[in-house]
Amino acid sequence: MATVNLTRDNFDAVLGKPGVVVMDFWAGWCAPCRAFAPVFERASEAHPDVVFGKIDTEAEKELAGRFGVRAIPTVGVFRDGIGLYLEPGVLAPRDLEQLITQSKTLDMDKVRAELATQPADDDVPWELRGGDGGDGDDDEPDDAPKDERDA
Repeated sequence: MATVNLTRDNFDAVLGKPGVVVMDFWAGWCAPCRAFAPVFERASEAHPDVVFGKIDTEAEKELAGRFGVRAIPTVGVFRDGIGLYLEPGVLAPRDLEQLITQSKTLDMDKVRAELATQPADDDVPWELRGGDGGDGDDDEPDDAPKDERDA
């Protein structure tokens, strides 16, 4: 499936549908975003059952703000309307593939049950509450630059 442009007008409708949605927050002036674009496009062609949405942060500042995007590119993954992953940085093709595969095979009943036991966090602008924001490392703040978290 080709990528779709996500805007504030269609965003909630796209995320409200069942299935996996992979998002790329980008801008035309961003060299890493331009380098990641072909990787994202190839993944969209390899996974026609997944929605791949691009969000132009210059045109969709409201959406970028809603997700707290402060660095681009940022990749986000939702499944069945629940946020699973949101991290800045360019993903290698194999890493993006692994992320998509994990998102497809995740036991969503278990995820929903876990979310139901956690208090709502009004500071989290997407459905994933609690946890570590997807980086697997609770020792570092999730807003630290990626290279500091991976050091």
